[in-house]
Amino acid sequence: MNKEEQELRKKSPVQIRNKKASFEYYFIDTYTAGIVLTGTEIKSIRAGKASLVDTFCFINKGEMWVENMNISPYFYGSYSNHEARRKRKLLLNKREIKRLEEESKTPGYTIVPTLVFIDDKGHAKVDIALCRGKKEYDKRQTLKEKEDRREMDRAIKNY
Repeated sequence: MNKEEQELRKKSPVQIRNKKASFEYYFIDTYTAGIVLTGTEIKSIRAGKASLVDTFCFINKGEMWVENMNISPYFYGSYSNHEARRKRKLLLNKREIKRLEEESKTPGYTIVPTLVFIDDKGHAKVDIALCRGKKEYDKRQTLKEKEDRREMDRAIKNY
């Protein structure tokens, strides 16, 4: 990911993060994918009414899908409103899908969405990561590092 892409994400009016993913997994490789949405789904995402809790990706017949992603029904939607937790297709190159499929077959590896954002053209994008699960002691170490950083920041502010 280059600097332009990182700045684009920072400027995005909508940034829906999967905070638990960075605690539960080590990120090996990241990709940006488009997502196929209906009209009321994109409106809900622009309103910030989405969640990536307990969300995962899988590959079926050469296509990448995201499961369990919660996009709340649009408040002003009528009979054409969408289901909150349906499977949604992700748009990646065949080469990327093939690589992710091979890598995710390794035991302990999975594919997890980490961020949903709106790009400069107004399209919803999803950052997905190839991840390896952390052990219990790794999670404790992560918490300890986070606590140490907090204490150092407090000490600098008080100094």
